[in-house]
Amino acid sequence: MYAAIRNHLYAWIFQQRGPETGAIVLVQRRVFILPTRQGFTFAAMLLVMLTGSINYALGLGFVLTFLLVALGVNAMVHTFRNLANLRVTGGRALPVFAGTVAHFTIYLENGSNADRYAIGLTQDGKETTFVDAPAGATVPAAVGIPAARRGVLRPGRLTLFTRFPLGLYRAWSYVEFDMHCIVYPRPAFPGLPLPPATASEGAGSRHSLGQEDFSGLRQYHSGDSPRHIAWKAAARDQGLLTKQFSGRADTEMWLDWSALPPGLGVDERLSHLARWVLVAHSAGMPYGLRLPGKTVDLAAGEAQRERCLEALALYDHDQ
Repeated sequence: MYAAIRNHLYAWIFQQRGPETGAIVLVQRRVFILPTRQGFTFAAMLLVMLTGSINYALGLGFVLTFLLVALGVNAMVHTFRNLANLRVTGGRALPVFAGTVAHFTIYLENGSNADRYAIGLTQDGKETTFVDAPAGATVPAAVGIPAARRGVLRPGRLTLFTRFPLGLYRAWSYVEFDMHCIVYPRPAFPGLPLPPATASEGAGSRHSLGQEDFSGLRQYHSGDSPRHIAWKAAARDQGLLTKQFSGRADTEMWLDWSALPPGLGVDERLSHLARWVLVAHSAGMPYGLRLPGKTVDLAAGEAQRERCLEALALYDHDQ
């Protein structure tokens, strides 16, 4: 019961709201401030100076002590203002492979007419990024989080903080955005040889793989080859369109779960399939992916690479 009350009080004090969408404005109730170790040392020094001035009736000692007190109060105000009223929005995290570092980017918008300096961003207190936010500008700040395992990686709660200008105080605020990063399986090294290509069968392979006859235009999709973009149509302000061709591919390359040695575990199979995807993509050949319960149709290009790697990253053995 004591732990539950403590957790509830902690969540209330530090405004734990869970993942949020949209922009977050660091209003007054979201910014916290406390003295740093240097700040406590500074306060103790002021107390000693005040005690000495009282004991020895030192007029100049009183002047100096109260001047330093005013400096400390001013520093507290400026530290708080350096973080307050910033508008923070979440960015997009690019997919990474397991064993590397995922970089999550947020954007700090300074709508005031005062520059903000030395704003830190951290997730665990170990790796910190510092940025300056000029007046009226929006700046990115990225934090790296180790991607240990495949799947979906969420950054959790991030901390924005500052000790500007004198380091006597630390002002901070928590932000947690509803964003994530796809973590692909770590490619096996060395990988197994690619499975042999087979002759295509049926009419299902006539479209999207052939490169023989022009069959029409469709809307451009991210990852389409620039060689297939209808640049003349784009010059006529018709938008980006991609040329489609009909024809029959001679071979099919299927990266099949069942083609792997039976003694491999789930993660080992996914690692070898990730390696096959990278090799097939580098070779520029059309390929497809077969997993238990899921099939990625034959295609080529950057979009196909991302589709296959994402399918491997999100594969659930128990589905």
